[in-house]
Amino acid sequence: MENIKCAIIGSGPAGYTAAIYASRAALNPVVFEGAAPGGQITMTEQIDNFPGYPEGISGFGLMQDIRKQAERFNADIRSKVISKVDLSKRPFYLQDEDGNEYMAQSIIISTGATARWLGLESETKFRGQGVSTCATCDGFFYRKKDVAVVGGGDTACAEALYLAGICNKVYMIVRRDVLRATAIVQKMVKEKENIEILWQQKPLEVLGDDSGVTGVRLISTKDNTTTTDIDVMGLFVAVGNEPKTELFKGQLELDDEGYIITKPHCSYTSVEGVFACGDVQDKRYRQAIVAAGTGAAAAIDCERWLLENPLK
Repeated sequence: MENIKCAIIGSGPAGYTAAIYASRAALNPVVFEGAAPGGQITMTEQIDNFPGYPEGISGFGLMQDIRKQAERFNADIRSKVISKVDLSKRPFYLQDEDGNEYMAQSIIISTGATARWLGLESETKFRGQGVSTCATCDGFFYRKKDVAVVGGGDTACAEALYLAGICNKVYMIVRRDVLRATAIVQKMVKEKENIEILWQQKPLEVLGDDSGVTGVRLISTKDNTTTTDIDVMGLFVAVGNEPKTELFKGQLELDDEGYIITKPHCSYTSVEGVFACGDVQDKRYRQAIVAAGTGAAAAIDCERWLLENPLK
């Protein structure tokens, strides 16, 4: 059974950055990249808000660069999926999908979260060509254009308000006859002149051509029959995210939505020696640069904790 000083479960901006810092701190980290090396950001066609890339870069390219930087400091990065963990005692037990077993003195979790999609075939077809789950990431491409946001919660309202500041018009597609967002956010949305709420509607089909999205066909949730087409160049899906924490249920403290709870102003979880970073514990910002920052923090916390708690 292999013994590891610092195991990093997951990759993405948080995991790879944690690997850079942990490697430089001589923690000899082993990174288990998971089923989607680099995380969901690799599906983003163009990133213009990550510092250091004045001309922008693809999500895949960004992850390759950070990964290479971690490898330069001898991080051991493996294309393995961890399928079982036991956090009840230290060293912690890990097992990968092939049955290989490991004992880890410390663990950094960076398994991320996945956006919930609508499940439409046309949505998948135009993903990255007008269909997005991040207004902060992709809203710039739709300056002074008409766009739509799907959802009625706080996240959808925040996306709509952000887009309203740069786009010509924002349609909010809400399947119910009320918003689920907090009262103050609802008030802000309803008072914004260029936001129009389309009540009791849901997307039936994303319309488009070779240039990308050109509109959305809606169907009434009241009668499931009446359809309406709206002309938009971008569709932002904001119906929630799902943290990848199934592996840790019953072992770490999670919130009602399944996100790992970390102690204030640090990456410590409810289990000593286990740290969390990135979107698996962040449901507020969900930005690559923020995830990278928490990855650095987790590695620093881990290094200091190991110094104070050497394995006897």
